[in-house]
Amino acid sequence: MPERPSQQWSRSGLSSISGYRRRCISVTGAAGLPSGTIERDNGSKWWLIASVWVTVAAGIGVAELFPNAAIKSGRDAVFVVGLVLMIAGLALRWYSIWVLGTSFTCNVATRPGQQVVQSGPYRWVRHPSYTGGLLTVLGVLVCCLNWASLAALILVAFGYANRIRVEERALAADLGSAYRDYMRRTRRLIPFLI
Repeated sequence: MPERPSQQWSRSGLSSISGYRRRCISVTGAAGLPSGTIERDNGSKWWLIASVWVTVAAGIGVAELFPNAAIKSGRDAVFVVGLVLMIAGLALRWYSIWVLGTSFTCNVATRPGQQVVQSGPYRWVRHPSYTGGLLTVLGVLVCCLNWASLAALILVAFGYANRIRVEERALAADLGSAYRDYMRRTRRLIPFLI
């Protein structure tokens, strides 16, 4: 049976998300973390990656299992909205990583002398790359064209919530009052809301 366009685009979104490891190496370099780096990841990277994969797989699976929940009207427009969310999410994620520069790591880690980045999207939220990741996954789920698929977003929300908890604990411990002050002034994911 040939794949429907929604399945093809959902797989394309998954493929974009799965390039995470290759992109981490290309952004941070394969040589590893600089000397003096304190790593405090506690496995959050792997939980996050697993939650993304499980969410996308669940969204696609739910669309197949519950065809009665398929979006019936405006499917083309809904599909375009999903694509826009994916593209916007990927763009926000990679712009956020670019703004972090050498402060970006794939694992939760800090290095001596690290400063709190408060420029670009970090003026508005503490974790804009995670906002971008969530938007990307939401876009993939919207492209499944099934209302029930959207419920799978809760799975990746747990992965990001864990990652944020681990990261904020590490940054507050290692960057001290500068990061705690930044936390008081900015929201985690959505300006003025969350």
